[in-house]
Amino acid sequence: MKKTLVSTLTTALVVGAASTTFAASNPFSDVPADHWAYDAVSQLAADGVIDGYGDSTFKGNRNITRYEMAQMVAKAMAKNTSGADKALVDKLAAEFAAELNNLGVRVAKLERNADMVKWNGMVRYDFERSNYEHHPLNRAGYNKDDVTSGNGITFRLEPTAEVNKNWKVKARLDAYGGFKDDSAGNVQLRRIWAEGKYGNTMVRFGKMPVTIDMDIMFDTQFSGAQVQFGNKLKTTINAGRFNLNSGNDYYKYGVKIDATGATTANYQAIGFTGWLGKLNAGLGYHHLTSHAFTNMLGYGNNDAMNTVTAKGTYHFDKNIALQGNYGKNFSADSYNQSASIVLGYKEFENFDTTNAGQWGMALAYRHIGQNVGPTPTYTLDAGTKGWELSYLANVMPHTYLWLKAVKGKTLIGNESYNELFGRIEWQF
Repeated sequence: MKKTLVSTLTTALVVGAASTTFAASNPFSDVPADHWAYDAVSQLAADGVIDGYGDSTFKGNRNITRYEMAQMVAKAMAKNTSGADKALVDKLAAEFAAELNNLGVRVAKLERNADMVKWNGMVRYDFERSNYEHHPLNRAGYNKDDVTSGNGITFRLEPTAEVNKNWKVKARLDAYGGFKDDSAGNVQLRRIWAEGKYGNTMVRFGKMPVTIDMDIMFDTQFSGAQVQFGNKLKTTINAGRFNLNSGNDYYKYGVKIDATGATTANYQAIGFTGWLGKLNAGLGYHHLTSHAFTNMLGYGNNDAMNTVTAKGTYHFDKNIALQGNYGKNFSADSYNQSASIVLGYKEFENFDTTNAGQWGMALAYRHIGQNVGPTPTYTLDAGTKGWELSYLANVMPHTYLWLKAVKGKTLIGNESYNELFGRIEWQF
């Protein structure tokens, strides 16, 4: 009996030790989809250092295992790399040292957390020209020309710092210079937030993208907290403050800062997104409160915005998709609905800016009520409706050209409105 008990305990200890060792370097555990290693390997593949599975892919969009990643790193280590590529290979070797050792590849002691800050960025040139038959603001006593145009250049840096296996810190710095008046703006810290991921739950704190519906409602950021959870059906909850004076169209249509000087709003929202076959759909509710709303044209005396948004994109195949978008602010008396329908070729998820030769087109009809969302992302001004034709193309690797033409009417007065927009962007 005693011998049997000792034997059982010994076996348990041996198995337990082996299990612990195996878990520490489990070759069959997936590398998380948001792990920095994917970006590092993609960069090395672009530089010709890593070949992936032989066809420069990760076998579609699935996560690969740590063992598979180590195999690619081992191939990269066998090459005589230098400069930035060598730094990436050394960093990957430190991350997957245990798996490399299991493959029989000796790895020198490297600092795994060294150089954990990744920088992305872009330089963008924009041109825009709007032509109103009679600008709506002239009716409100504003001194505005019927034809407005502008062009300028934007410089952006987006650092990502990996704190540990769960937490990252992200930021965005922007600087804008106008060509018309030869102006040069200061670099501004537009976004900065901490992001923690635990399983299917993401937690963010700071000044971050709104995330819930980036079309009808917002194309900017808010300050506060965000929680996302779920897998097939993802839920996002936002709470914080929103700056109404951050490049929005409200001030074009009669809203003024009131006696309290209100330029911000309290903000809460909840959104749901998920896939149903070929349909990617989302539903959101946004609640904002501010004294500034009481001065908006067609808004009445309400100081709250309560907007419901719905969005769906149906993918006929990998390139062609039809998207519908609708929003309504139940607190506004008029100009309280927005809707959009877009037929696009490679205009949605499937446009890749990495290689030259990619292109896409879209035809859209939009009706954008100015009382629905603070910062709609469309080229059309809030308070207009009309047709939009767009063309997107990669003229060089990591360089794309975006052209848009709009022909429509103003919601106030139903008068003609036309717009041309052009952009070229260099990404790094």
